[in-house]
Amino acid sequence: MNIKKVLIVEDEADIRELIEYNLRKQGYSTESSRDGLDALGKIRKGGIGLILLDLMLPGMDGLELCRLIKSGKDTAGIPVIMLTARSEEIDKVLGLELGADDYVTKPFSPRELMARVKAVLRRYTPVSGTEPGLISAGKLVIDPDRYSVMKDGKSVELSAMEFKLLLYLAQRPGKVMSRDFLLDAVWGDESYVEPRTVDVHVRRLREKIEDDPSNPEYILTKRGIGYYFTREAGGKKG
Repeated sequence: MNIKKVLIVEDEADIRELIEYNLRKQGYSTESSRDGLDALGKIRKGGIGLILLDLMLPGMDGLELCRLIKSGKDTAGIPVIMLTARSEEIDKVLGLELGADDYVTKPFSPRELMARVKAVLRRYTPVSGTEPGLISAGKLVIDPDRYSVMKDGKSVELSAMEFKLLLYLAQRPGKVMSRDFLLDAVWGDESYVEPRTVDVHVRRLREKIEDDPSNPEYILTKRGIGYYFTREAGGKKG
């Protein structure tokens, strides 16, 4: 199992120990924190490959910690699964908006959590057989081999899933794909992912690669159908 440590950020000792036990049983190495500030320090030291993050933490809450992780140059690519007793739709959406990769509501079974951990890590595994060569589109240059994106000669920081989605669209310019199709193609056979996840990732991509996210040039919307990528700058409003 070729991954770095899983960091468990949870203030309740019994839950933290249960998660740690089940992760180690599955062969993962673990580290834990009971508050956001301690976790942030461990994350910035490096070596963390996945974060299980409770929302209700003392001091810095989980949403703020997620925002800092996903906005950091060296930490944005670390996948985050949120753990919380909250079940309202608004919290799920806010977590996704901040960059969380999945959302698990307490109480959860260890088997369900392990399944989600494996699913998220599968999404972050480099795609084999990626089409070689750079992809140029207007001001963008996408490098499939280095998992990098440049805009106007400057690096664009994307999470692993944002890059996978952008690459999949960019390798099929002009092809309109529905949210369900993209879920199957990019996220894989994973029943835990909601269709709204695609919309959130598209919105985040537009904020990072478009000059004007409200009038995108690269990732366009075919209303009532889905999304498509164009390599020609000056696309119509999506």
